[in-house]
This record gives sequence, structure tokens and C-alpha cells, in this order.
Amino acid sequence: MPGSVRVAIIGGGIGGLTAALALRARGLDVTVFEQAEVVREIGAGVSLHPNAARLLKRIGLDDQLRKIGSPISNITLRTSQGDAITTPAGPATPAFSRDGGQGYNVHRADFLNLLFAALPKGTVNLGHRCIQLKEDGDRVRFSFANGVAADADVVIGADGIRSVVQREIGLHSRPTSEGIMAYRGLIPAERLAWARDLTDPALWLGSGRSFLLYPVAGGRLINMVAFVPTDTESEESWSAPGDLKALAAEYAGWDKPVQDTIHSLDETFRWGIYDRAPLPYWSTGRITLMGDAAHPMVPHVGQGAGQSIEDAMTLAVVLEGCTAADVAGRLKLYEALRLGRTSRVQALARAAGKLYRSEHDNPSEKAERLHEWMAQGKWVFEHDAEEAARDALAKSGH
Repeated sequence: MPGSVRVAIIGGGIGGLTAALALRARGLDVTVFEQAEVVREIGAGVSLHPNAARLLKRIGLDDQLRKIGSPISNITLRTSQGDAITTPAGPATPAFSRDGGQGYNVHRADFLNLLFAALPKGTVNLGHRCIQLKEDGDRVRFSFANGVAADADVVIGADGIRSVVQREIGLHSRPTSEGIMAYRGLIPAERLAWARDLTDPALWLGSGRSFLLYPVAGGRLINMVAFVPTDTESEESWSAPGDLKALAAEYAGWDKPVQDTIHSLDETFRWGIYDRAPLPYWSTGRITLMGDAAHPMVPHVGQGAGQSIEDAMTLAVVLEGCTAADVAGRLKLYEALRLGRTSRVQALARAAGKLYRSEHDNPSEKAERLHEWMAQGKWVFEHDAEEAARDALAKSGH
């Protein structure tokens, strides 16, 4: 794209690839550098609620999402013994979107493959682990462990919770463990007689633990996430092997569908749950952060991917049509739009985790607290990041 601002994205996960698509759709010249040698993802589920799904639709991915996703319309909440958690107004379920927008649960590998396939060949450079970058006049120069060096007008760090880009712009925050870990797994739906008609997420809440199931891959697979307390630091990797016997022991005596699910697993993986206090800034000059590099969050409101997708669309809107001289100001506008919102979502996710693990296993008591919390969460799902960015850009005078 001759004459357009050149953007380098460090990191080819969900956020980085979505940013590449959104930026290209607005005429920017984009290259992605990903440290992995091959495109490969662990089997796990990802929630794309309406705040994210509506943005993906606008970059042309609606039909593909429908093919790979399982629609989200509600969530069933139960105690560890299987009692329904309800409020005087009915089931304690969140209103995902006032405007009727549809969300989806997807298989993470399916979704990443979809994003990768939507980009022109040559956009993503695999086997490039960034080790250093520095702003130099009107560009940013960066280098990789394989000896390659490059430069760009803008660099976006989408390189995860232990971000090199974050370090290179002078930030030295450490991830903080939530004091829990998760067991993850996928089960063919046909193995679980009770779950063959499962269309919405099901969540069991018990003393210090929670157990989440939802369909992915068009309902062919059931994704399991089992949260348990831990006093030791767990790997952040989604692929560290777990112990099926230890998992079963954690949920001994729980509702029969929970135990049936565990016994149907061929394998499980351990996942350390981490986030980080909000950063004081994301951007310096021509360099900025997005996704887990900027705002890692615990998974209890299903917004890790969603907030990265909001970042991606916001970047695309604020960088559209800019010149090299405009970059620093536009990135500060992006930061102003996103840092406060993602900090609120991080806090909401932490609060949700504490509520899910609360010692109160009395259905009526838990229902009352859940109802209060869910009423506060509508602003997450109803937000339109593209609209917010357009409005802010128009008011900014850029």
C-alpha cells in the first residue's frame, strides 16, 4: 500500500491478527511478526461476546463465525449439588446485549485459523521472536532472535503477558497470580448423554471452586474449564499437562454431570490464572501495546479475547488516514480510549472470580449477590468500540 503508514505488529495471537485485519481494511500497510514457527494452537474454548462479535462482523467475518461458533444466548447457573440458582425475577443470568447482538463460543484453534486465512499471504512472518526495539526519529527499529532487523512507522506490541515491547518502552510490571489455577479440556459431545442438547454455557459454583462447560466447534465439542484454589504458582501455558485423578478429587461429591464430564476426559491441561494491575501508560511515541501485553485479565467474564478485539478496532479507527507525523498523537488517543475501560473490565473480572468462589453455597444467598453483579455488567457487552473511537477522533481535531 504505497504511501500509507507502515505498521508492525509484534505477536500473532487473536489480538494481533484481528488488528492486522482491521488496519488493512482501513488502508494501512501491516506486517505481523510472530515468534512461533508454525500456526498451531492448543484445543480450548474462547468466548466472543457481542461487544467483540459485532466488530468481527464489520471486518467481514460474520459468516465464518457462524460456521465455527456456538451461539451464546444465556448461561445456566447451579450450585455444586446441582440446584438451580435463581432470583425472584427468574434465573440469575446476565443480559449479554441490549441491542440483541449475538455472541459465540469458538474453538480457539478454529478462530485463529480463520483470522490467519483471512490475511493475504506474506502478512504474517513466523519464527520471529522480538528481542529489541527502539524509536529512531521518524520510525521504530526492531530486531529478532533469528538475526532479522526491520523498521516501521508504528509498532504495536501484541506479544502477551510477558511482553518484550512493554519492557522496551520502560514498563516493568509483574503478572500477579489470582491464587487459583484452571484445568482445561475438550470432550466430544457424543460422550456426554446429558450434554448432547447443550447450547448455552453451564456454570456450577461451589465453595472455593467453579466448573464451566460450553459447546464449541458447532456443538461437536464441549469445552471444560475447572477453577480450583492453589497456593503455588502455575504455568501460564495452556498446554501444561494436568492430572486427571487430581482433577476428579477436587470435585468429589459434586453434581453428577460435573463428575461425568471429568471421567469422560482423555487428558487435561493446567492453566495458571494471572492478571496485572493497570499500567500507567501504554504508548510512547510510535509504540503502543494491546491485548494481554497491555491488560491481562482473569477469565471470569470471558473478555480476554473480547478486549483485545476492541483494542484492534480502536487502533484501526484512530490510525486510519494518519500521516507519520500524526502517529504519536493518535496512539495517545487510543490509550485514552482504552486504558480506563480495560481497567474496569479487569476489576469486574476479579470481582466475578471472588463471587464464583465465595464460601456461600446457599442458592438464595448466592442468587442475590449474582443478580446484583450481573446488573452492573451490561456496559461490558453493550459497548461499541468502533463508534466510541469514531466519536473521540472527531472531537479530538486529529
